[in-house]
Amino acid sequence: MTLAIFDLDNTLIRGDSDHAWGDFLVNEGVVDATVYEKANDQFYQDYLNGDLDIRRYLEFSLEPLTRHDLDTLDTLRQRFVETRVRPMLLNAAFDLLEKHRRQGHFLLIITATNRFVTQPIADLLGVDDLIATEPEMVNGVYTGGVAGVPSFQDGKVTRLAEWLDAQGRSAGDAWFYSDSHNDVPLLEQVAHPVAVDPDPKLGALAKDRDWPIITLRD
Repeated sequence: MTLAIFDLDNTLIRGDSDHAWGDFLVNEGVVDATVYEKANDQFYQDYLNGDLDIRRYLEFSLEPLTRHDLDTLDTLRQRFVETRVRPMLLNAAFDLLEKHRRQGHFLLIITATNRFVTQPIADLLGVDDLIATEPEMVNGVYTGGVAGVPSFQDGKVTRLAEWLDAQGRSAGDAWFYSDSHNDVPLLEQVAHPVAVDPDPKLGALAKDRDWPIITLRD
């Protein structure tokens, strides 16, 4: 079965869910606004620049999960999805997913953003599976650590290879859609790389390599 693989943030949705979650926590008073907002913005800029230290960022972004029980976290996440995520949804993204679904393709999101934030978004989009950075849990409690390899830059290639091995699948004639130059390692691995509303670095590379460039913005 052909894989149709999608980045999530700024690809299938209008915006970055990880950064939006941080803003949400600030607005909810869950974290110290004077410290957290500045750091959240700086990490996001580092990501855009292509020099994000993913381990330092994950220490920062996963720490709030350690402060609350799962019921409280679930309530916060539901409110986040309704108030922040739904406005990010793109009609054209649903159309693209449906196009691949009608062709019998397996729909897979692979994202650097952690599963706590992205699982409900993947559910809203109706994809078949999700590869995300995995927050570590011990005895039902988030530790603030990461389980396995973060699915970021080369880590997306590693995590996809692990997923394919576990599923007994092959990448074969796979598609991969992304907006970010951070995803070039995986874009270079698939038969059908597609740049979606690309950042300047990816846009220039896509033009140089004759990769398709599309928009999903309404």
